[in-house]
Amino acid sequence: MAEMMNEPRIFDKAVGELDFMVGKDRLVQESDLRNLNYIKACVKEAFRLHPIAPFNLPHVTTVESTVAGYLIPNGSHVLVSRLGLGRNPMIWDDPLAFNPDRHMTSDKNVMLTDNKLHTFSFSTGPRVCPGMLLGSTMATMLLARLVQGFTWELPPNEPQVDLEEKWDDLAKAKPLLAIAKPRLPYHLYPTW
Repeated sequence: MAEMMNEPRIFDKAVGELDFMVGKDRLVQESDLRNLNYIKACVKEAFRLHPIAPFNLPHVTTVESTVAGYLIPNGSHVLVSRLGLGRNPMIWDDPLAFNPDRHMTSDKNVMLTDNKLHTFSFSTGPRVCPGMLLGSTMATMLLARLVQGFTWELPPNEPQVDLEEKWDDLAKAKPLLAIAKPRLPYHLYPTW
């Protein structure tokens, strides 16, 4: 949300996709996600640029391997830098820019996994994170509902969102403060 609020063009494109594919007469549902490629691209870009943790869980090699010209002896403890992969300038053009369009490909179906290992959101391989499908679905649904359900503005005298991160846990250094206003008919909002 913070990255999208700093880029109104990106936010408007996500709103446009939701309005076209879902409309304003009902809330987005999980069954709609297959048609929301730009929303998925926004989530994938957020996973790339702002991973949940700086490193993956440690793994121990079972055979001697060579990766990118480096010998990895059998029994080595291997940590993969999620930040290093997602912000690698040899892989990504303008790696620090939030650009969901980089994930919009000609196959027309944005996948939140990356078999080329250019990002490392949940893990990979035969022992991929068992919560990958649930986590990526929940993140996509949450973003879709927030974008569809509300117009978002920054508080007065705030020209843009401060995206500085804390290095101990990669969270935003300052909380996101935003003004949300309903943009759908009031009967669509649950009341308790």
